[in-house]
Amino acid sequence: MKTDKKELMWHIPLLIAVFIQLWPIVFMISTSLKDMDQIFQATLNPLPFPPTLNNYTTVLEDFPLLTYIYNTFIIAAGTTAMKVITSVLAAFAFIYYDFKYKETIFNSMLLTFFIPVTVLIMPNYLLMSKLNLLNHPLGVMLPAFADGMGIFLMRQTMRGIPKALLEAAILDGAKPFVILRRVILPLIKPSVIAVAILFFINSWNDYFMQLIMLSSTSKLTISLGIAKLQAENSTDYGLIMAGAALAAVPIIIVFLAFQKYFTKGITMGAVKG
Repeated sequence: MKTDKKELMWHIPLLIAVFIQLWPIVFMISTSLKDMDQIFQATLNPLPFPPTLNNYTTVLEDFPLLTYIYNTFIIAAGTTAMKVITSVLAAFAFIYYDFKYKETIFNSMLLTFFIPVTVLIMPNYLLMSKLNLLNHPLGVMLPAFADGMGIFLMRQTMRGIPKALLEAAILDGAKPFVILRRVILPLIKPSVIAVAILFFINSWNDYFMQLIMLSSTSKLTISLGIAKLQAENSTDYGLIMAGAALAAVPIIIVFLAFQKYFTKGITMGAVKG
């Protein structure tokens, strides 16, 4: 009985945490199913009476949602691919090669974790302007092609690979990239997928960099599109919530499709620090 009480004491804060996390999602979906009268009559009521799909119909018919989703997907997929490549290659270099100032370079890279993203917006804007990449997807993607956190996570995962495997591959005459492709990558596949999911979600939900770099309506992403919708219809909260709910669908699909890899990959680098 004492064990049950202890478990209950842990379950209560966990349930509270789950409620806090889920309530905004419930509120978003509920509001998207209400008309304006229901929204202002009972703002916090999660049950629309009766529910309506008019907000979703309006968003799909009058709002270029598919164009914005396509633009967002191109940027998110391209950024994710390059981040994964640079993270894996840089981590492999830190593990496989011994070179001067290796630890200093790695520790300097770790310092980038503490630099706020907003501090880098203006330098990146000026750089992309010099490269004539403003209002172009590459203007958003190029500054994000390398990620310190991704390099750190890949390095930590690779450190857990037994050195005997690498030594055996070297004795067999395998070149570094052969070792990376045939030995290391198959072993760290869950971690690579987990990091890729994190990169994709962060890029999909990005707002500030896209806001600075993109201006044409035809090139806006879903985050900018919803913000634009809010500016044009500042009081139509049901319409805004319907757009936000539809924008979250691709992310949910990606996470559910790779959930097992995400759960396993996140913990792979936690054993050896």
